[in-house]
Order: sequence, then structure tokens, then C-alpha cells
Amino acid sequence: MRVEIWSDIACPWCYVGKARFEKALGAFPHRDSVEVVHRSFELDPHRAKDDIQPVAAMLAKKYGMSEAQAQAGEENLGRQAAAEGLAYRTGGRDHGSTFDMHRLLHFAKEQGCQDVLLGLLYKANFAEERSVFGDDERLVELGTAAGLDPDGVRRVLADPAAYAEDVRADEREAEQLGARGVPFFVLDRKYGVSGAQPAEVFTQALTRAWDERSPLALLPDGDAEACGPDGCAVPQG
Repeated sequence: MRVEIWSDIACPWCYVGKARFEKALGAFPHRDSVEVVHRSFELDPHRAKDDIQPVAAMLAKKYGMSEAQAQAGEENLGRQAAAEGLAYRTGGRDHGSTFDMHRLLHFAKEQGCQDVLLGLLYKANFAEERSVFGDDERLVELGTAAGLDPDGVRRVLADPAAYAEDVRADEREAEQLGARGVPFFVLDRKYGVSGAQPAEVFTQALTRAWDERSPLALLPDGDAEACGPDGCAVPQG
């Protein structure tokens, strides 16, 4: 069974939702048969790479609230994150473009360390003091820690076209599937779960999707030759 997760590194609910989903998946009896694929979704796709500002100021402008109200929201998110065992800095964080990070995540997928890099990016953005925005060497460090070749990371970052279409393709697909926000979870292209739901909801979704998997329908094969565990049939005559 495949679970695809559309998310953005700048999305705090994606950070929390990933932890809740992983809690459900960890207790799922068939977890070893579940493939998890991370898909790209930028909350701010038109933001320039050098357009970086404090989170509270960005939230206040975007949602028409005071910075005090924005900070109160951050405090609430901090409590939600703590309940999942996640560190969360409620002040002093930056907001910026995540496009390069998504491109690196596609590179990391090819190298088999996509989930590790995503976890490091979330932790760096939400729990650590040094910003992940506007600092390519910071991304090189995180990519290297995830298991990527540092020179390979630098090549991707130096080429704005590298994996750009992969990011855009994910975003188009999210729109086609009806995703209007993230996190957005799609189970076997049959069920969708929107938002950072409680672990119990993910458990129910995993169980239902697993139980309702369609068995493969075989067409009559007549007397066609085939190979099996005992070898291949040898035509007679």
C-alpha cells in the first residue's frame, strides 16, 4: 500500500501531522508493507528566494491580524508540537521560499534518503536557531547529514532548473486531487485525509485502506506456458 503526503517545510501543521501519522504507522500491523512518498506543496510558491521575514510579521500581514495575535497562535502551535514530543521555537523564526528545499527532497528521493532529509529540514526550521532560508550552505549541511553528497547538493542548488519540474508536477497533481492545503495524505489513491489529524484518525484510515485493497483480477490464461517456483514448463512434442 502506498501513502503519499503533500506537505511544505514552512507548514507547522505538516511538522505536527508527520509525527502523528508516524505514530499511527508505527503501530500499524502491516507497516512494513506501506510505502510512504513525500510530495511537494509550497504554501508560498511565488515568494522570491531573498524575500525573508519574521514568521509573526508574515502571519500578521497575510491574515490581517496583529503580531500579538500571530504570536499567540505560535504559542498554541508550540503546545501542540510539544504534545507530540516535538521541539518548537515559538519566537525568532524566519519565513521564506521553500522551493530549493523541495528540489533537494526530490534529489534525496533518488538517493533513498528523502524522509530523513525532510525530518532534518522540519527540525531545523521549527526547532533550531539558525535559519534555513537564504543560506545555501545551511542546506548543504542538512543534506550531508541526511546522507547526500555535499557536492551533489551544491550542484542542485546552483541549477534552478534541477528538479523544478518534479516540484511543479507534484503541485499540479495536488490541485487535481482537490488538495487546498497541507498536510494532505492520499492512501492508495483511494482515500484522502486532510490536515494534522489525531493519530487515531490515521490508524482508521490505514486500516480501512488496507482492508479494502482490491485483489488482482486474473483473466483466464488457458494453457499458456509460464515459469514458477518449480521451474519452467518444457513444451512437449
